[in-house]
Amino acid sequence: MKIAILGTRGIPNNYGGFEQFAEIFAVYLAQQKHHVYVYNSHNHVFQEKHYKGVNIIHQYDPENKIGSAGQFIYDLNCILDSRKRNFDIILQLGYTSSSIWSFLLPKKSIIITNMDGLEWKRSKYSKITQRFLKFAEKKAIKNSDYLVADSLGIKQYLEDKYHIEATYIAYGAELFFEPKEDLLSQYNVKKNNYNLLIARFEPENNIEVILDGIADSQDDKIILVVGNNDNGYGNYLKKKFYNHQNIRFTGGIYNKEHLDNLRYFSNLYFHGHSVGGTNPSLLEAMAAKSLIVAHNNQFNRAILQEKAFYFSNAADIKHLIKTIKREEQQEIIQHNFDEILQEFNWNKINESYLRLFEKSLQ
Repeated sequence: MKIAILGTRGIPNNYGGFEQFAEIFAVYLAQQKHHVYVYNSHNHVFQEKHYKGVNIIHQYDPENKIGSAGQFIYDLNCILDSRKRNFDIILQLGYTSSSIWSFLLPKKSIIITNMDGLEWKRSKYSKITQRFLKFAEKKAIKNSDYLVADSLGIKQYLEDKYHIEATYIAYGAELFFEPKEDLLSQYNVKKNNYNLLIARFEPENNIEVILDGIADSQDDKIILVVGNNDNGYGNYLKKKFYNHQNIRFTGGIYNKEHLDNLRYFSNLYFHGHSVGGTNPSLLEAMAAKSLIVAHNNQFNRAILQEKAFYFSNAADIKHLIKTIKREEQQEIIQHNFDEILQEFNWNKINESYLRLFEKSLQ
């Protein structure tokens, strides 16, 4: 098969979840002797034309000059180039900035789109942007031959709203086997004596709710709040919790070894994400044997089921802080680790996508 992957900033990954998946899946396809092409931003740090058997196609991307609008131009350039190459399958990862150009996708290629999360629900977007995102969602569905949902909640949403069946294929994570306790000294914390929250600073990730509950609990354990907080919401939270000495805003941490060790040695791991499908950071927490306190919604419950503690408000956080004892929850921790091994491992996910590709060409 001749396969293209669109919708990411490129590989090897130095940005986010879709880029991580694109790298892992593209290399897997190349190892299976398929002809694989991944579109990269022209200013990606990797400038070679091949990566581990994968062909790299660089296209002009002005996002660094004009902001988010540049994504639309980049996607247009990728789609126009794809018309020249006679791909059997084009895998689109997301649809927000490519949907308006979807009528230009090559007619002879099978178009498979991973629908990502419910982007229009994100509170950071204006009403006009939310309306556009709903429009983009409809365009992506109309112009795709097959849809992939990485969450059972997203799959159900597509069936209920559009009466269309998506293929459920989860996201994946790598199991963490090499804890290094000495790394904790860089963050001035000690094993199992701190809590952890890793998230983008956006209201739908419930950071404020979590910190309100922690502040009210008067718990003396430090909580590390990891994520780039250099935005309006981040500045608001830093000001609000300035006098709480146990709440530490670390800024972004991008070293995966450090993140995995912080997850592994934490007392409680707070996951407040409430919008979207399967969140990669949740799977990474499971893979690093974190004890998870998650926002109570269908997306998190679809992954964790009853093997986590759930909150809906700050009072829940206060109660859970006071009652959970990590040493009594080893069965839950091990169960979630085993779930990554059995259900959310990259081999299984790669094989599921490949089966869908083969089916689409029959």
